[in-house]
Amino acid sequence: MEPFVPQALWIDNPAGLLRRLEAAPPRIGLDTEFVRERTYWPKLALVQMAVGGEVLLVDPLVPGMAPALAAWLDAPGVLKVMHSASEDLIALRCACGTLPRPLYDTQVAAALAGIGAGLGYQKLVERIAGVTLPKGETRSDWMRRPLSPAQLEYAADEVVHLDALSQATRARLQELGREAWLAEDVERMLATAARDEGEPWPHLALRAAQFLGVDGRRRRARLLRGRDGHAREHDLPRTWVLDNELAVALAKDPPADTRQLQQRLDATPKAPRRLAGAIWKALTTPLPDEARMPPPPAEPDRNALRRLQDAVARRSAELSLPDGVLASRRYLEALLAGQWPEALQGWRRRELEPVLAPLLANAPASG
Repeated sequence: MEPFVPQALWIDNPAGLLRRLEAAPPRIGLDTEFVRERTYWPKLALVQMAVGGEVLLVDPLVPGMAPALAAWLDAPGVLKVMHSASEDLIALRCACGTLPRPLYDTQVAAALAGIGAGLGYQKLVERIAGVTLPKGETRSDWMRRPLSPAQLEYAADEVVHLDALSQATRARLQELGREAWLAEDVERMLATAARDEGEPWPHLALRAAQFLGVDGRRRRARLLRGRDGHAREHDLPRTWVLDNELAVALAKDPPADTRQLQQRLDATPKAPRRLAGAIWKALTTPLPDEARMPPPPAEPDRNALRRLQDAVARRSAELSLPDGVLASRRYLEALLAGQWPEALQGWRRRELEPVLAPLLANAPASG
């Protein structure tokens, strides 16, 4: 089928956007375009809204538009339907100071309905609506003005089918009695987006940290936490401040003084030479909670992990859930380490604990 796209309206008047809120329908489609190549925080470049029979392409670069958008996001009687919303939520929070509530995420709903896990918008539209959408503008410069006709068409396509996706997935969730599951997952997504916190131990996510001694891990934690703080404060990509490879090298073999550090930065391609002072300060200043730094995660017992994975796969099949929706490998590794992670709380724990608890009781201690 050829996609049907209603006439898209360019909205660059905040008052006009607010007037439409007075007659808002109970459900709208919502999407964003943002850029993040040169910044830490995403820069909102366009907001698309499917409102009744119209598609509104809202220019958030216009002065005064952010409060008008916030009024729509905060409207309690308007359900905001989005697809794979997690990154869009950060962009909206940064630009508008709020998050869309209530929220319905069609990607999450499709996974819980057994349609497919992690399906992109185009694939889900094709599967449910039988419409094939083009992908030609995914890497466009959305900050330029005016946007091209191709960009405008692509942007409108991204919201025009959201209502059909929400109705189809909601009907399936109602049949399965899983609407509460979706509400839990969406609320967790919103809570994550609302938190403005840096990772306290960013070095643990990198495998190279496991091969450093205690002092090396402490230096690496200082460097990466300092790097992340500088990036957030100055709105720069992390790698522009300090890349992971250089952080490992400095943590493993630290320079003796600032002169030696500068020499090493000068000898390293693309090194942040102008940040030598900040890097030295981070490297040599103990973190206030350094004594509580957790060790690198231990390698899990492979047989115990496999038994957990098999049990999760069986339960997923019984529930007709796609692979990975109930629990990913890294969450099962956390279980073997003795902790139910936040992502497995709620309905997932209720489904998993009866089948995993006996296996965990007999699993070898981790660490």
